[in-house]
Order: sequence, then structure tokens, then C-alpha cells
Amino acid sequence: MMKVTQIPFKDTGFFSTTMLDYLEQKEAIQSFYNNFPDSLGFHNQIEEKENSHSLQSRLVLVEALKKQYTNVDISDKTQENIELLKLKNTFTITTGHQLNLFTGPLYFLYKIICAINLAEELSQKFTDKNFVPVYWMATEDHDFDEINYFNFEGKKVQWSRNDGGAVGRFSTEGLDAVLAVFATQLGGSKNATYLKELFSKGYLEHNNLADATRYIANELFKEYGLVTLDGDDTSLKQLFIPFIKDELENQTSYKQVSKTIASLKENYKIQVNPREINLFFLSKNSRERIVFENGVYKVNNTSITFSKSEILKAVEENSLDFSPNVIMRPLYQEVVLPNICYLGGGGEIAYWFELKAYFEKVNIPFPILLLRNSVQVVSEKQQKKLHNLGVSHKELFLKPVSYTHLTLPTTPYV
Repeated sequence: MMKVTQIPFKDTGFFSTTMLDYLEQKEAIQSFYNNFPDSLGFHNQIEEKENSHSLQSRLVLVEALKKQYTNVDISDKTQENIELLKLKNTFTITTGHQLNLFTGPLYFLYKIICAINLAEELSQKFTDKNFVPVYWMATEDHDFDEINYFNFEGKKVQWSRNDGGAVGRFSTEGLDAVLAVFATQLGGSKNATYLKELFSKGYLEHNNLADATRYIANELFKEYGLVTLDGDDTSLKQLFIPFIKDELENQTSYKQVSKTIASLKENYKIQVNPREINLFFLSKNSRERIVFENGVYKVNNTSITFSKSEILKAVEENSLDFSPNVIMRPLYQEVVLPNICYLGGGGEIAYWFELKAYFEKVNIPFPILLLRNSVQVVSEKQQKKLHNLGVSHKELFLKPVSYTHLTLPTTPYV
């Protein structure tokens, strides 16, 4: 039976001052978030979101999800959760992650597990409400080098292909060769057979990376009702049109986030800096920044230009071409979802602290932020060694002691 030991975040030595001050609700950071993840905070957040998220937005979301799940073997629990999203008393618990090949790092899995657990916990606490765990796929991300591999038993298994554009749209062509390499490392056990089948059905039976990742997430978590969402969706982007136009005309995110950063940096490290326009332009094989120069909107590294009237018309007619960057993506998420909590790692949560004033300016509720759990797996053999040495799990996180300051005797002992 697996034994679990819990260690406070502050005792690991891995978390920033920003995160530790947030967890302790220090006065210096309180103005940069809305409700804290405790009982009162969730009660207040539910009330705020319930009164701000429209029925029309819910219906658009549900229809988009149904289309995205068209060719997926959806579970009764996930189907039920999608239908529940139509109701005013249903809220989401969201985590997000890149489309790492075959899930990538381990925390892809336990971020989702944390979201599922929190949804279940809140359902027991607020019995007249419904809570749905959501995995937001970062399909519009373009950092292919960050997602094109995974590590297995100390070896890197990598997918090589031409880069360019939103990764969710990438063809899965060539992943049969990756499976051939991976399969030789797996052996012939029951678990090995399962992993080969999961990889094969996920990547070789789906045409793009978004569909493949949805399949894998669904296979792993469908019995818990996980809902996987792709924001690279025309109907969802249409909900975001007013905010895209505001960004192009007024650069609201830049102005508000810049003010916040000026205050935040007095005590904390800044995670990301805003552009004057925090939008990309998506085309078939590229995702490039939109810049405004000399009265003209330009798509960086291309010959594409727009006048003001032309780009606003383009937003209305082809909203899918406009992609939020790291500053605006959280807003897009909160516009689309009846979300009350975002669950992420320390770096993710830290950049959300830069966004509260921006959310307030555009009148969208700022969600509760919850630091995901972190996990260190200790094998049975390692545990025996620790026991024999008298070393606790907590002591594993202590900094190594340096003896370089000691002065050795210059005269030999006789």
C-alpha cells in the first residue's frame, strides 16, 4: 500500500517569495488577487460569477464542447458535466497545460487530478451547486520545442517535424515513427501493452495534435467527468470579440498590467511583461504578433497589414485568426467559462497576479488562484535506504551543507 507524506510548500525550498506570501496571505500581496481559496473565498467567488456569466455564453460553450467531442467515446459522467454547464448553478474548476507529447511531465497528470479532487470537494461543501473539472488545452501555443518530447527511463523520446503555427493544428503525421522507437523501450508487460495502445489510438488515429491530446486526456480521466476544452474554436472566439477589439483600439491590457507591474515589482519578481498589443495573428503555418506602427496594424514577420477599419472588420468576420498571448489568454478563459478557480504551478499563478486590475477594467470576475500539489515519488528501494540512514522525507528537501569554509590542519597528525 502506498504511503503518503505531506510537506508544507515553504519547507521544500522550491517556491518563490511570491507564492509563499500568497499562501500566508501576507498584506503586501493581497491587492493582487481577489478571493482566497478558503470556504469564504469560494462562497464569494460563486456568488460573483453566478451573477456575471450569461446563459447565452453557457449555451455557446456547451454547443462548442459537443462538437469537439463528436468523435470521442465520451463517458456518462463527462456527458452529464457538459449538460450541467447550461445551468446557472454550475461552475468550473480549471487547469491548463501545453499539448506535451504523451502528456510530457508528470505534473500534467496531477494538475488535472487536483482539479478533479477540488470539484468533488466543493460539490460536497456546496450541495446546491455543481462543479465541473476542466482541462484547457493550450492548442494555440506555438512553442513546439517545449512539447515535442517526453522522457522515459532516462531517455528522451522526441518528435521531429517542421515547426510553425498553433501546435493544436499540427498534423500527427510522423508519430508512427515515434511509437516505433518508444515501443522498443517498453517491453511486453500488460502496462506496456496498454501504453502502446493508448499512444497508437491517440496519435495514429487522430489527424491533429489537439484531437489526439483530447483523446488521451479523455481516456485517462473520463470516469471522473473531466471536460477537455479547445479554445481554438470559432464560436468561442466570437464571445471574445469585444475584448479583441478593445485590445486593438485601446491597448487596455498593456496599460493596466503595466500599472500593476510597477506596484508588484516593489516586493516581487515579475513573471511576464506585456506587449502594447497582446494578440497574435494565426494563419495556417504561423502565429505572429500584431503590432501597431505609424497608424497601421502589422503582422510581425509578414507583409500583412490592416487599417483600423480593416482589422476591426477582420475580427468580426474571422475571429479565429486572432489569438490571445499569455497576458490575454487568462481573460479569454474566464470569458468563455463559468469558472471560479484556476489551478496551476507556481510560475503560472505568479503571472496571474499581474492581471487583476486588467480584469477589473474590463468587468470580468478575477478567479480564485490555487497552487497545485507537487509530488515526489519515492520507490520502495529508496525508502529502505532512507529508513536505514534515519533520513525523513522532509529532510530530503534541506539544502546540502557545504564544508568548503573549514580550514584543514597544515601539520600532519603524529
